[in-house]
Amino acid sequence: MSTTVTITAQDINKLRQTTGAGMMDCRKALTETGGDFEAAIDWLRKQGQKVAAKRSDREAKEGVIIAATSSDNKIGYVVCISCETDFVSKNADFVAFAQGIADAAVANDCKTAEELSEATVNGAKVADLINDKLASIGEKIGIARYERVEAPYVASYIHGSYRMGVLVALTSDAVEAGKDVAMQIAAMNPLAVDADSIAPETIERERAIVIDTMKADPKMEGKPEEMIAKIAEGKLNAFFKENTLMAQPFVKDGGKTVAEYLKSVSADLKVKSFVRVALG
Repeated sequence: MSTTVTITAQDINKLRQTTGAGMMDCRKALTETGGDFEAAIDWLRKQGQKVAAKRSDREAKEGVIIAATSSDNKIGYVVCISCETDFVSKNADFVAFAQGIADAAVANDCKTAEELSEATVNGAKVADLINDKLASIGEKIGIARYERVEAPYVASYIHGSYRMGVLVALTSDAVEAGKDVAMQIAAMNPLAVDADSIAPETIERERAIVIDTMKADPKMEGKPEEMIAKIAEGKLNAFFKENTLMAQPFVKDGGKTVAEYLKSVSADLKVKSFVRVALG
């Protein structure tokens, strides 16, 4: 006995918000994939739709993001304090409130959001301060995201009126390069440092989408599998160039990749990791 999957308006809207695809296309994608959200995204892509990039940093709709480092620049922190409206997030008092929580994270070197909730600001626990603020402004607020990065040198960057925070972990001190790379990450939103840093399942998923899209192209009908596989690898390399930090063109000098820019600063300078947290 077959089971009919109910596709709700909420499901369609969620897919639309994630991908940027049209409402009818989202409905069809969910219907074709039995309501499987991830499969629906792939279905849209296989139809040739340019869906919006899916990123884990899209969690809080509104709020304030603070990126900061320890005094020796060896540890970086990103704190996202979420709220419901931009009226609150743009309020100077709320920004100062978020900054106070970020300062507590740095002062106490909190390893997790749970540790930060238990940290104190002027004798009061952060968790209690959040509850008090919630009661006073009438909006649900909380620690929506917390990240901590440790390296020989960590650069921090806040972009867009506290709407994005970036941390870059480098192998050695490089103040200017750290700032440049952080701005690159903010602007270009790479998936990973390099191709080796992308999860194998992500690569296989991308390869499958490329191959399925090519096989559906009438121009590729009758072409040998070996040719399709070779062309697919070329397209995959283009995917790496666009989506990995080291292979991206450097925003301040398009004639260099980020890797080449770092090498021009210092032969041994490398990015160990990065964190990018954004609202929206």
